[in-house]
Amino acid sequence: MSRAKVYPADVFSFRSDAIAPDKSISHRCAMFAVLAEGESRIENFLRAEDTLNTLAIVGHLGAEITDEESVITIRSNGIKETAEILDCGNSGTGMRLFCGLLSSAEGHFVLTGDEYLKRRPMKRVTQPLRNIGAKLDGRNNGDLAPLSIRGASLHAFEYDSKIASAQVKSAMILAALRSDGVCTFREPELSRDHTERMLRGMGAHIEIDGLETKIWPLGKPLKPLDIRVPADPSSAFFFAVAAAIIPGASSVIEGVTLNPTRIEAFKVLERMGAKITYTLSDERYEPIGTIRVEHAPLHAVTVEENIAWLIDELPALSIAMACAEGTSVIKNAEELRVKESDRIKTVVDNLNLCGIKTEEYPDGYTVTGGELKSACVNSFGDHRIAMSFLVAGLKCGMEVEDIECINTSFPNFFELLGLCTKVER
Repeated sequence: MSRAKVYPADVFSFRSDAIAPDKSISHRCAMFAVLAEGESRIENFLRAEDTLNTLAIVGHLGAEITDEESVITIRSNGIKETAEILDCGNSGTGMRLFCGLLSSAEGHFVLTGDEYLKRRPMKRVTQPLRNIGAKLDGRNNGDLAPLSIRGASLHAFEYDSKIASAQVKSAMILAALRSDGVCTFREPELSRDHTERMLRGMGAHIEIDGLETKIWPLGKPLKPLDIRVPADPSSAFFFAVAAAIIPGASSVIEGVTLNPTRIEAFKVLERMGAKITYTLSDERYEPIGTIRVEHAPLHAVTVEENIAWLIDELPALSIAMACAEGTSVIKNAEELRVKESDRIKTVVDNLNLCGIKTEEYPDGYTVTGGELKSACVNSFGDHRIAMSFLVAGLKCGMEVEDIECINTSFPNFFELLGLCTKVER
C-alpha cells in the first residue's frame, strides 16, 4: 500500500492557476456532449481517473472523441448500444448520472466500478427512475453495482426528493429530457446547480423557482458546448485550509468557479476568521475568478445549513476546526456516511489518532480544537480523506496510507503541495 509523508511547513505564499479542473463540470461536459448536435469543444478537461473513465464511456457509447492535449472535442452520433462493460471507476457522480442518461437510450448497458463504488448505495437514483418506467436492476434489488439498464420509454413525473443531492437531481433531469411530458423535481434545499446551468446554456428548456425545477423534453438536440472547465473549488479548498492554519501563510487560487453553490466551504472558513477575498473575471457558463486566502486566528463554528453545498469539503474543513479555538459542530450531514468512505467515521477516527477530541453522531460530529499531533492515518480509499490529512501535516507532520485514490480527482496535488512544504512518497 502506497503512502506519503508530509513535513511541517514554514510560512508560505502559495499561488497557482494549476488547481485541478472542476471534476463535476468535467463529468457533465463529456456526458452532455452526447445530447448535442455538432462538435463540442472542451478546454482544460480534468485528466483524472474518474473523469477519464467517463470520457471513455462516452466513446464506448458511440461518440467520436479527439484529444489534442489542451482541448478535447466530442462529436455525438446518438447513444449506441455497446458490448463493453461501462466502468465508472470510483465515481458515484459518473454512475448515478449515467443511470439517468441511459435509462431512455435504445439498448442494454451495464455500469460497474471499483471495489469502493460497488459498496455505495444507488437506490436513491435507481428507485425514482424505476418509478417512471426505467428498466434498471442491480445487486441488492438495484441498490448496488454492477447495474443493468435496458432503455425504455420514460413517463413525465413530479418528484419530491427527500435529500438535497446534485447527483439525484441531475439523474432525474437527464431522464426528464427524454420523457413523454413536462417534469417537476423538488428538493428540500438547493443542491449544486451545474447541470441546470450547463443544460440551459446548451438550449434545454429548464425553469427554476426556488427549490422546484421544471424540465421540458427536448424538441431537438442541444447546442454543442464550447467551454473552458474552471478550477475545482473543492480541490482549491485544500490550499485554502493550508493557508488558514499556518501563521503568516497565504494562498491565491486563479481561474476557479465562484458559483455560490460551490464556495460555501470558503464562506464557512471566513466565518471562522480566515481573511478571504473573491475577484470575478468571467461568467459565461459559470462565474469564474480568483480566491485569495490569508491566515488569521480561527474560532469554532457550527455548520448545519447548506450542507449539500459543502459536503465534499467537510473533511478538509474539519482540519481547520481541529486548529480553531473552541468546539465546532457539524449537523445534518448524514450524506457523509455514503461517500467514498463513511466520512463521519473516517474523519473522527483519524482526528482522534492526531490527538483531537471529537464526538460522533448519526448525522455529524463535533471537533474540539487543540494541538494537532503527527500520526499515521489511513485514507480508506477516499481521496478527500487522504488530501485533508496531508494538509493537516503542514501543521504537525503526517503520514497517510493508501494514497492512490488521490489520482481520481487531483493528479497534480502532490506537485502543488510541494510548493508549501517537503513531501516524501
